[in-house]
Amino acid sequence: MAPRIEKLLIDGQWTEASGGETFETINPADGSLLAHIARATAQDVDRAVAAARAAFEQGPWSRFSPADRQALLMRLADLLERDAEHFARLDTLEMGSPIRHTRGSVAMLVDLLRYFAGIARSIEGTTNAPSDPGLFACTVKEPVGVCGAIIPWNGPLWASVLKLGPVLASGCTLVLKPAEDASLAPLRLAELALEAGVPDGVFNVVTGFGTEAGAALATHPGVDKIAFTGSVETGQQIIRASAGNLKRLSLELGGKSPNIVFADANLEAAAQAAVGAAFANSGQVCSAGTRLFVERPVHRAFAAEVARIAADLKIGDGLDPQTDLGPLVSARQLSRVSTHMEDALAEGAQALSGGARLSGADYDQGFFFPPTVLVDAHDEMRAVREEIFGPILATLPFDSEHEVIARANATQFGLGAGVWTSSVGRAHRLSRALKAGSVWVNCYNRIDPAVPSGGVKASGQGREYGRQHVEEHFQLKSVWIDTAV
Repeated sequence: MAPRIEKLLIDGQWTEASGGETFETINPADGSLLAHIARATAQDVDRAVAAARAAFEQGPWSRFSPADRQALLMRLADLLERDAEHFARLDTLEMGSPIRHTRGSVAMLVDLLRYFAGIARSIEGTTNAPSDPGLFACTVKEPVGVCGAIIPWNGPLWASVLKLGPVLASGCTLVLKPAEDASLAPLRLAELALEAGVPDGVFNVVTGFGTEAGAALATHPGVDKIAFTGSVETGQQIIRASAGNLKRLSLELGGKSPNIVFADANLEAAAQAAVGAAFANSGQVCSAGTRLFVERPVHRAFAAEVARIAADLKIGDGLDPQTDLGPLVSARQLSRVSTHMEDALAEGAQALSGGARLSGADYDQGFFFPPTVLVDAHDEMRAVREEIFGPILATLPFDSEHEVIARANATQFGLGAGVWTSSVGRAHRLSRALKAGSVWVNCYNRIDPAVPSGGVKASGQGREYGRQHVEEHFQLKSVWIDTAV
């Protein structure tokens, strides 16, 4: 069958881009063409924002009760659960993540939607006590309005649900701009939203490029809030773009997360977890634990064990259920990772595993890079300082608790951190001392719908998951009543 031509969703209607242009999305495992995607212009963004504004202020959505919104979210969750295999395959085809991982992700997203459904009916204000007894005062929470969301390619369905769920729970409306490398799952999610009964204009999808559709959405005066997940540099551009109407911002940006292993830890468990922390999704995870600090007496042996486990991972097409690591998302990303690898070797690092693009009949048409474990790295190396977004892990020895805290915090990033130790006291000390939005002790990258996640420093602002995520979509109003009148 010929690849589909995918359209924009604006005001409940599937429509071509105003300029009539499309771009291609490909399978990173073999380079095959998957679809032609509509390339939205600023004019298309204008239409989508206008539809979202009308739906928020005038349409049936403005009259939905919390119970109505909860029921809608529950229907959407049920439909996603029904089509789970289809969505898992879409993410695997378009961005390469192994099918057994994407299947697990879809199951978690169904749970996440049901969590947001619960929050929809539990939004509370306060009753306050003014000094004047003749006055009554309370606060109410109102939806902020039209939201824009710009999402990355490393988890297209995940990011779409994470942005849409709190919008529907709060009563806002949404214009979503997926990444150009991974738009298929967001578009299919929009189809499910219409099937679930989301009113026209509440959820709009404008596919295209960041410099065009993304920039138009970030600067648009009709957008009240922007949620963005991606690089620090783009996040800074969005901050500047938001100044026109002082948009509210939620930003989850880059990371270069430390994963700290003490000699008293369960080293077998820590080694297995270190591989997952660094190489899950082929290292294309914002909170990946790519700086592995290991107490010096066990550093070399631990690094060798991590490299052994990494070398045993099966690399290949994500549709193979035995695959552990799929390809990188694009030729562009492969080039970026390869350049970082070359720089690390030139600066004196050695690779205990991996180290160069995979070649051969199974790999030549795709963008495959093996899990790479570096030794003889140091803190000033580019591969240690910068977010690579690929499967390269630097191991770094340390001698004391005080030293490793200082080195772990010596970065612009602050998304996540891991600590492995059998000492309860040390676990408490480091979880407080590390400057990160999440600290995992004797585990890594654990998430739950009820637990907020986000970054500090250049890793962003605002929180996702938990009640705090929905609260980001409300503005607080104080109401005063003079009871003497």
